[in-house]
Amino acid sequence: MMALSVYLVRPHNPGPRAQALSRMRSHLFLLCVPLLGAVLLLSQSARAASSWDGKTPVDYVLSVETDRKDAIYRQGETVTFNVELQQNQKPADAEEIEWTISKDGVAPIQTGKLTLKAGRGVVTGSLKEPGFLQCKVNFKGAKPAISALAAGGIDLAAIKPSMPAPADFDAFWAAQKKRLAAVPMNTKLTSVPPPANRDGAETFSFVVDSIGAPSTGFYGRPIGAKPKSLPAVLFVPGAGVRSANLDSMAGWAKAGMIVAEINAHGIANGETREYYGALDVGELSDYRKRGRESRDTFYFQGVYFRVLRALQFLTEQPEWDGKTLIILGGSQGGGLSLAGAALDQRVTFIVSNVPGLTDHTGMVAGRIAGWPKAIPVGADGKPDAKVLEAMRYYDGVNFAARIKIPVHMEVGFIDIICPPTASYAAYNNLGGKKEMITWPDRGHDIGPQIWNDMRKLVLAHTAEMHAK
Repeated sequence: MMALSVYLVRPHNPGPRAQALSRMRSHLFLLCVPLLGAVLLLSQSARAASSWDGKTPVDYVLSVETDRKDAIYRQGETVTFNVELQQNQKPADAEEIEWTISKDGVAPIQTGKLTLKAGRGVVTGSLKEPGFLQCKVNFKGAKPAISALAAGGIDLAAIKPSMPAPADFDAFWAAQKKRLAAVPMNTKLTSVPPPANRDGAETFSFVVDSIGAPSTGFYGRPIGAKPKSLPAVLFVPGAGVRSANLDSMAGWAKAGMIVAEINAHGIANGETREYYGALDVGELSDYRKRGRESRDTFYFQGVYFRVLRALQFLTEQPEWDGKTLIILGGSQGGGLSLAGAALDQRVTFIVSNVPGLTDHTGMVAGRIAGWPKAIPVGADGKPDAKVLEAMRYYDGVNFAARIKIPVHMEVGFIDIICPPTASYAAYNNLGGKKEMITWPDRGHDIGPQIWNDMRKLVLAHTAEMHAK
């Protein structure tokens, strides 16, 4: 078994607690990045302004954090959550806070109330199994009410997949790849102008036939690229309905790689916001769970095919060096990167941040399921047997077990979109060199530092492969 590497990342130079809190402008904020799309996030601290007497503004800041900086504990250890409420940058005394402690958002759930003293209070709990102990605090005295979230990780290396892979998992995907191989690529490559700041790259749109919808995206290469000289990089998309990103793709191409970025659905790229918005609320509104009743009809079969076709497209370019093939993604794209690498073993390096499409069957082990929570659970607490069986063939934990190449993954301990329990179930099933970056006070967001780290990792891997 490979050793688990866990790295803790905290904001640099956080300063006094009050300064750190003042930087957190809201407990709900909107994130929109190319790989993740737009999602609502709950942060470790919350802020709200309300009217106390109709004239004087009252600014509340609520926070909760674990008593350990790394937020990592052993089974059965007490996890202490420190709660703080400030009013106009001063401790809010004698205010009542409601709290909820859960296993990463699911049962067992405990609730209670806490009266703060000098603006502070403590909530404690423990977990007697590997996973995440989550604490949510609410203050209804603010208008609107505000909430904050924290979590402690419990024996993270011991989090295992909730179910094993189906006995015919490999045979099923071998048959699907054979079906795909029988479809001619019929590649269509059309030159498109590069963004103004990417004048060192040649850029194109491409369409490659697949089973069902084609694989469509943008492709770029450095101007004057020589045959068999460059590494290949594929960006796979986060959840939602939108175009591939021409600008970011061209930036990577300008840096000395052949690069492709696809959308998930085989739709046109570079269209208007209205075009994608109409698809998002119309034809593709239910794509996340469409066809989930059967392994043969689940929507993501077509998405996985489109990922494989994009990898094939890249490796057929004359500029590819023939040995370096990288796949990168976050959220939905994190799950797609695991699937793509497992199904095309020419891939040499993976970045899978806050991955979705992992541990679909979490409820079988009494845990939270990964995004998109595709398996319905009845009033009796039992999962739909038919859907559960189908989802096992699309689970990132099973693809992870077939990956022997280096993988870089990052998770937020308070991610309520792609829960960290499900991410670790996949991470711990990886069979090769791997590293995990943990963000105890972050949710489902990817910030500039992560993108900078990703770029460094890719450049380091390409240099290593070039030296071979």
